[in-house]
Amino acid sequence: MRAPAMEEWLQGRADVRARRGLVRNAVPAEPLLDLASNDYLGLSRDPRVVAAACEALKRHGAGARASRVVTGTLPVHVHLEEQLCRLTGAQSALAFSSGYTANLGVLTALGGPGTLLVLDAHVHASVLDAARLSRSPVVTVPHGDTAAVRTALAERNQPRAVVVVESLYSVLGDAACLTALAAACADHDAWLLVDEAHGIGVAGGGRGAVHAAGLAGARHVVLTVTLSKALGAQGGAVLGPAVLREHLVNTARSFIFDTALAPASAAAAATAAAIVLAEPELAAALHRNAQLLAELCMIELSPGAVQSVPMASAGAAAAAAASLRSHGVLAGCFRPPSVPDGISRLRLAASAGLSPGGIARAGALVRRAVEGTLTHATTVHAFGERTLS
Repeated sequence: MRAPAMEEWLQGRADVRARRGLVRNAVPAEPLLDLASNDYLGLSRDPRVVAAACEALKRHGAGARASRVVTGTLPVHVHLEEQLCRLTGAQSALAFSSGYTANLGVLTALGGPGTLLVLDAHVHASVLDAARLSRSPVVTVPHGDTAAVRTALAERNQPRAVVVVESLYSVLGDAACLTALAAACADHDAWLLVDEAHGIGVAGGGRGAVHAAGLAGARHVVLTVTLSKALGAQGGAVLGPAVLREHLVNTARSFIFDTALAPASAAAAATAAAIVLAEPELAAALHRNAQLLAELCMIELSPGAVQSVPMASAGAAAAAAASLRSHGVLAGCFRPPSVPDGISRLRLAASAGLSPGGIARAGALVRRAVEGTLTHATTVHAFGERTLS
């Protein structure tokens, strides 16, 4: 008996992914060395962050129980937004349930036929989805091309425009030229939206790339952040002028029609933001480890936590990641459709808590994996007292 059409199609897609080396798995992992996590500062397990989450859980319960515009706004949300403003220097903040919904909320609220969206070619999938939902005209410019941004803004027919970039890009690990982009936007009466997902806690002593560029509080610069990476919690936020926050509260569908961020996550992120501001040495430790990791892997140093290792193909990237995993090292594997064809790579994420010895061992394994000389381990040994197989 022939399988139903939908099942047949799904199986066909699975076969295609297998042939192209694009199969992904979501399985629990307890690595000996984690170079794939976004917990750049190790704050997800910091006792102060965990204690704040537990206290909020006891006081407010497991969930916020309603939308922020009904009864879901709790003191922990207000405190979180205050701490994010202190950290980034922004005038106001609005917390969302994730970084994804923050991007959806702000771009759909600002978008429409009268707003041109100018997107860097390497922006996150959440920005692409938001652009589609916004029903705005969209121009995608080559990655990192400020001149192309200026051209798009100068030639637009729409009264409003928003340029969208990432401060630190999550695959190549490179940085946007925020000062030049902000100047282009100022010259052409446009707003600059900077996705600081990988910049908060990392750039500018932890205060973000926008703050480091001297753009904190600029009237035409808006930030989106995730709370689930360097801040070690969960959630997202939009930061910018107070008039934007008021507009989002009243028009952002992913804010109005979504249950508020869980109290424990809000409290954890607020505490993490305060720690990042008070302890810039955490970001400094991250950068020292990133530099050592890049040197030992013999790759060009990226300005953030993410160190990018080019691979010849999607299959080669998948094989290298699997070999590393069998030796107790988790590395990100970026292949189509997460990245365009031709730029598959291993993504190594440095963190503040890595030891020099662990980085040295991991660097040697990464080099062998890239060369294709690292075979799967039959047993996994611990970093430290015993040697790796």
